[in-house]
Amino acid sequence: MLLYLILAFTIVIALFINRNKAINISLLGLFVVLQWGITIYACFHFRSTELEYFTFDALGILLLLTLSIITIPAVIHGLIYIKDNKDTAQSRAIFFAAIVGLITAIGAAYLSNHIAVTWIFTELTTLCASALIYHHRNKLALEGTWKYIFICAISITFIFIGILFLSLSLIHAGSSDLSFKNLLANSDKLNPFWLRLSFLFIFTGFTAKLGLVPMYTAGIDAKDKAPGPAAALLSSVLMNVGFVGIFRFYIVVANTPLHHWANLVISIAAFLSIFVATVYMVKVKNIKRMFAYSSIEHTGLVMLGIAAGGIGYYAAILHIILHAFVKSSLFFQYNQLYKVFQTKSIYQIGNYFKYNTTGAIVILLGFISAVAMPPSGLFVSEFLIFKSMFQSGQILVLVSVLILLTMIIWAFGKNIFKILFIPAIGFDEKHVAVISPWESVTQFILLAAAVYLGLNPPHEFVQLIKESVMQLPI
Repeated sequence: MLLYLILAFTIVIALFINRNKAINISLLGLFVVLQWGITIYACFHFRSTELEYFTFDALGILLLLTLSIITIPAVIHGLIYIKDNKDTAQSRAIFFAAIVGLITAIGAAYLSNHIAVTWIFTELTTLCASALIYHHRNKLALEGTWKYIFICAISITFIFIGILFLSLSLIHAGSSDLSFKNLLANSDKLNPFWLRLSFLFIFTGFTAKLGLVPMYTAGIDAKDKAPGPAAALLSSVLMNVGFVGIFRFYIVVANTPLHHWANLVISIAAFLSIFVATVYMVKVKNIKRMFAYSSIEHTGLVMLGIAAGGIGYYAAILHIILHAFVKSSLFFQYNQLYKVFQTKSIYQIGNYFKYNTTGAIVILLGFISAVAMPPSGLFVSEFLIFKSMFQSGQILVLVSVLILLTMIIWAFGKNIFKILFIPAIGFDEKHVAVISPWESVTQFILLAAAVYLGLNPPHEFVQLIKESVMQLPI
């Protein structure tokens, strides 16, 4: 782990300093090998701990595998994006250094076994993401960057305050170790008053990364202003950092008398997130924002599964992994869509099947997957979440959520089918960019992976998910 961190950040510095395109590509290739190296190493050293603060546990390995798979298309489409936009050598260097830094910080946050270390790498993701959001160097990008930094700074402060309260709750246990393992071992000795305050602050802080009410707004502008490949990372693997931060601490709280209260807090935030996503999905006319609000809906469903318990725990882990593949594929495809129409406005996009048939199929399959229609893998995870809500007696919430999801499917479908089939008004067909079908291959692979893992998951994959939720009360 130490070697991985040293080499990864060395590559970040080298990418930032270097201006030679060939060397940059070589460094990116080296990083992909390094990323897969730590992933394979983690699989072969399952449950082991390194540097005291990093453990290769089931949840960490699952999300690290997801991250490493998405890293490959992120690098490929990043190179295509830079080439198409004819960026300067300096702009290219900053972009790829930030991409590598972001992926490294995300992976380290996944594997962290200590709340303070998770907090540190979460802050590092903010710095790297900010450089990506400001890539276009214009007024709108600056506005989105400062908004993201401001909200994330508040969220990080909330997490820090929550950690202070957590340390106060641990005083009676005669320990100062804030590792998740020690917190769980001393869960019966934690002071309920300070633990309650700690959960509120830590949960609220991590919602900025997860994309959940109340701090979901940070991610919307970020995904809108960031380049497509960067937005793909922000809407998938970075959101999973927020989930990891909440979930690992939730395991501790779930083993205390505050379990029911924590579920209530999570349920309220989750339901409000789905409600907010519905309101904006009905009226949004910016395709990147539409994808971003769809992510809020999915995180809301994930947290409802956690609050419901039972099979909902398993479904929540499955859902965040499948969602990462589906949503990243849509954002990777966005680059091709923008290349054809030169706009994000749904009003000015149409008949995409005519101009890029392969890409249009990706959009159609991505839509089917995102709204959890069979054979989407997300259909399985959503069905299990609904089942857990029914079994826990949350009938009213379940019915309300189903109504909201129906509205989301209608709004999402209306815009998608306009993009694919209805001719755009005033669109000049004389200078339409020619898109290679090969640029869509990575998206087909990601969507196929989501279907496969949902409908026919390997035994090892299922066992890792089960072990991830093993410490939660039934």
